[in-house]
Amino acid sequence: MNAAWTKKISILLIGLMVLMAGCNFSGKSSTEPAENKEGDKQAEQAEGKSENVLNLSLDNDIPDLNQVKTTDAISFAVLNNVMEGLYRLDENNEPQPAMAESYEKSEDGLTYTFTLREGIKWSNGDPVTANDFKYSWLRSMHPDTAGAYASILTDYIKGGAEFAAGEAEVDAVAIEVKDDKTLVVELVQPTPFFLGLTAFVTYFPLNEKFVSEQGDKFALTHDAILYNGPFILTDYDQAKGVSMDKNQEYWDKESVALEQVNMKVIKEQSTALNLYEAGELDKVYLSSADVDSYKDSPEFNTETEFRTYFIQFNLGKEPFQNKNILKALQLGYDPEVLTSVVLNNGSEPAYGLIASDMAGVEGKSFREIQGDVIKPDAEKAKELWEKGVEELGKTPEIELLISDDTVSKDTGTFLQSEYKKNLGIDISLDTQPYSARLDSMRADDYQMAVNRWGADYNDAMTYLNLWANPSNPFFRGNYVNEKYKELVNSAAEDADDQSRIEKLLEAEKLILEDGALGPLYYDGLSFLQKPYLKGLVTHPYGASPDLKWATVQ
Repeated sequence: MNAAWTKKISILLIGLMVLMAGCNFSGKSSTEPAENKEGDKQAEQAEGKSENVLNLSLDNDIPDLNQVKTTDAISFAVLNNVMEGLYRLDENNEPQPAMAESYEKSEDGLTYTFTLREGIKWSNGDPVTANDFKYSWLRSMHPDTAGAYASILTDYIKGGAEFAAGEAEVDAVAIEVKDDKTLVVELVQPTPFFLGLTAFVTYFPLNEKFVSEQGDKFALTHDAILYNGPFILTDYDQAKGVSMDKNQEYWDKESVALEQVNMKVIKEQSTALNLYEAGELDKVYLSSADVDSYKDSPEFNTETEFRTYFIQFNLGKEPFQNKNILKALQLGYDPEVLTSVVLNNGSEPAYGLIASDMAGVEGKSFREIQGDVIKPDAEKAKELWEKGVEELGKTPEIELLISDDTVSKDTGTFLQSEYKKNLGIDISLDTQPYSARLDSMRADDYQMAVNRWGADYNDAMTYLNLWANPSNPFFRGNYVNEKYKELVNSAAEDADDQSRIEKLLEAEKLILEDGALGPLYYDGLSFLQKPYLKGLVTHPYGASPDLKWATVQ
């Protein structure tokens, strides 16, 4: 999740939560009139909230709520609460029946037959049908639409890749609607995590009639989206945030306690913390500067996500064709200093690409099996840098692209300091809004960038397939290695767990030893949460958070 470039996520996520109750985007206010504000705040914090209104925040703007186009964890965080797939992840990250009531799997593991629930509806009262899923999935795959996350469909559904490439007709895609309640899907190879994929944003349904009526306006405003999840949007502004109300047409509305949710874009963590302290926010993620001050608070907690931050070196740009320069920048900083001193939020230093707790084989995580791949070495980095400069005949200029949120800016400043100390060089920072950074990377308009990938599902393939094929919509950095491609593609077709994981282990080593990426940290988050907020579920992969079961008591 980028999360996606930000996912599958996630869990999207993200520094995702806090909000000013008074700024409710045409929704209901969760504060009383100003003259009673302070007294009411104190009473609420002492006795709990009297209204089931939840106020959260997003740490960056919302790039796109068109599920066919969106690729980022922040958009996923919104969509996950207003839409729903065949299955939904529960509090234990296990897929549970949602739009689907049940499924059957063929003995060879290739064919899934889903039976949809009775009484499931869109927010306008139309029934949700099996064709809504087929239409949505094909819309993402269609070569004319070029869905940004189509690969999470085409990698697994038979005929999808050929259709998306324009090499086959739509009838070749193995998605069959037997009737309004029955959807049959045939896979390319057995995929143990396929049920979990059906909980992912790209697998959500779309109402064909509604989408056609909206045309180019689809998903640009809150009333240009049709909803089938626990909530509906009542207001939406990319730069300001969203407001949601409980969806009265939702099949499981009895499980939804919240009447309203507000998510406001707040990029500065210090601003969010001030709002939390004022009683106007229900959860806030902490910056490194604030962790020590609050770590003994009963409201303090931590959570982990399957999300890795790393430097994406653009191998198509100078000076990164020079291997010595590339490796010097990869080895010339210390992730331990970044996590313990700069971030100080529960994140772990990364010496590999795959997140620390991601599944491996035989009960061991991928990281347990692999161990560290890349370790910092300032002395060697300096030696490589000087050799590279000699080969180039000049000292190259280096520019690092970062997002404009607090954590990204702190990370950029840290790398400036490390490179100055260890290599004796000054690098410049190109600081852009989150959406703009994503656009710059898509356009290949950067030299090196602080990037992140959140897992879409609990398997190392969610990371490693990003660089296996330049046609992947998330392919960044111009890394091309035929052996790497062969390892990843072979692993995708390998039904033997041990053989498959060995190929993925080798692939991770190869891409890092080639210097395509510079691991920074595995994301951990420290936060404060009001004691009256219960049942808010976050997932380490896929789309997160999940507010279906949350309540303000």
